[in-house]
Amino acid sequence: MKVAVIAASGRAGSLIAKEAKDRGHQVTAIVRNAEKVKDKDLRVVEKDLFTLTAKDIKNYDVVINAFGTGMEQEQAVKHVQFGKILIEALKEASDTRLIVVGGAGSLFVNEDRTIRVMDTPDLPTFFQPTAINQAKNLEDLEETDEITWTFVSPALDFDATGKRTGSYQVGTDQVIVNSKNQSYISYADFAIAIVDEIEQATHKNERFTVISESE
Repeated sequence: MKVAVIAASGRAGSLIAKEAKDRGHQVTAIVRNAEKVKDKDLRVVEKDLFTLTAKDIKNYDVVINAFGTGMEQEQAVKHVQFGKILIEALKEASDTRLIVVGGAGSLFVNEDRTIRVMDTPDLPTFFQPTAINQAKNLEDLEETDEITWTFVSPALDFDATGKRTGSYQVGTDQVIVNSKNQSYISYADFAIAIVDEIEQATHKNERFTVISESE
């Protein structure tokens, strides 16, 4: 498949791009600064992400949104702004699917689905702007009928240095835990889950979450 990874120079985006490339997909990195893409074998498109249009994405089978910001409110709100730009672009690129690297803050922590991680006192204050704005991005997707999307929430402990185990477990919209009672996933295993979704399209127009075993 033809896959575009937006923000492929970041921690999550770079591993997703590598996983997709290693499986034989034609991968393009769409980034703000081409010099930050470490994999020189990738096709790179350097562009201001906030100027993306349908023309930029319509030739891809799947676009991965791995865009990230700082945690201050004025930065975190860009998750919503950029999400809206992609939604509008995809309305004119109906054959292209969107997969979003989302946050865990919007996952529910109770069976009644009335309390989210972001609503609890356990979430550190500095995480709240990102959690709130990623949750709003999810709401915008859920209210859009014209595109095909998937929103993937990592575990609460999203470990950039964790090992690749090669396996993971899937949940829906609630926090789930592994055999050690941990909500945990490594970036490497998360990348596997994303590329599996690229290939299998199991969760069209819905959110899911993933966890893996820790060391």
